[in-house]
Amino acid sequence: MAMRQGALRGPSDYSQEPTRHPSLRINAKEPFNAEATRRDLVASYITPVDLFLKRNHGPIPILHDIDSYYVTVAGLIERPAKLYLNDIKKLPKYNVTATLQCAGNRRTEMSKSRKVRGVGWDVCALGNATWGGAKLSDVLQLIGVPYHTEITPSGGKHVEFTSVDQCPEEKGGPYKASIPLGHATNPAADVLVAYEMNGEVLKRDHGYPLRVVVPGVIGARSVKWLDRIDIIEEECQGFFMQKDYKMFPPSVDWDNIVWSTRKPQMDYPVQSAICSLEDTNAIIPGEVTVTGYALSGGGRGIERVDISTDGGKTWFGAVRYQKEGVPYIAGDISSDKWAWVLFKTVIDVKGDTEVIVKAVDSSANVQPESVETIWNLRGILNTCWHRVRLLTIHNLRSLL
Repeated sequence: MAMRQGALRGPSDYSQEPTRHPSLRINAKEPFNAEATRRDLVASYITPVDLFLKRNHGPIPILHDIDSYYVTVAGLIERPAKLYLNDIKKLPKYNVTATLQCAGNRRTEMSKSRKVRGVGWDVCALGNATWGGAKLSDVLQLIGVPYHTEITPSGGKHVEFTSVDQCPEEKGGPYKASIPLGHATNPAADVLVAYEMNGEVLKRDHGYPLRVVVPGVIGARSVKWLDRIDIIEEECQGFFMQKDYKMFPPSVDWDNIVWSTRKPQMDYPVQSAICSLEDTNAIIPGEVTVTGYALSGGGRGIERVDISTDGGKTWFGAVRYQKEGVPYIAGDISSDKWAWVLFKTVIDVKGDTEVIVKAVDSSANVQPESVETIWNLRGILNTCWHRVRLLTIHNLRSLL
């Protein structure tokens, strides 16, 4: 299906996929879904583009002619427009460091408790990048929608983003999602129409030539390969807003689900994971360095990262950091409010040990202890305490 002949189109097969980094853990080949290894993910505060989460629902779109590419802005507004890339680039450019996390991060772990449906992800279905582009609030102001608008004179209350990719869930149609108009028109929300990632032009895997970045919100709302922006009365009715990425209780399964009873998920809850160790590591007794990440949605900072080596009876704090040489303070202007924090500590391992991490955000939200209490049929938002089991070498030998 060619969405715009001669410009940006979504191919119908996987014969023209981009080259990917060989170290990625591939969770699905068609469509391509992959994550970095744990150690690669936290090797730097800013995630290299090649190691950033690859999350797709269809073949990667191809741009044939940048000069004829434009985004249609229409819907319940008085001045519909076609905005070319140069029109977007004429607006003030902002660089926003923000972590994008798939709602299915840590799904494999949840599925061990009770089977769920969806791509299996370890703890690395996310990445932290510096995105460059125009604020969506400025784009909308350009076509006559002022800052902090909750509803347009024609009744528009939501902003829908439509891609050009072809998704089986949309019966071959494009991926789409929406956010409230008040969120979109708030400059402080830092929602971007982005054309750069880590100081470089967007790669095809990440939305070239234009994508939306909605900081603090699950990655499913940050639509890639942007084709349209529409101001609409009700929230987007696409599959990924109405029949996916909703949080249901453990009592709901596929035989009794009623999708309309839950709102689409937006902010992600507080989350953390250990990345310097795998689920079962054989180690020599002594000092072991524990590193990982922690983050929360909605611009909430990380107040604490707690570590336990005795099953959660006692806890001690890990060091939190973002930028080198700048002390991390949750909520401080020197900190990146939309980005993860990395953490580090050293533990003394004398025998077999389970290392546990949990984070507390600046609103005092804390990760739940048990995956069973947050289990849901789609396996999203697994934010329970993350646990890694260490087996000491001398005990391992006794088992052989």
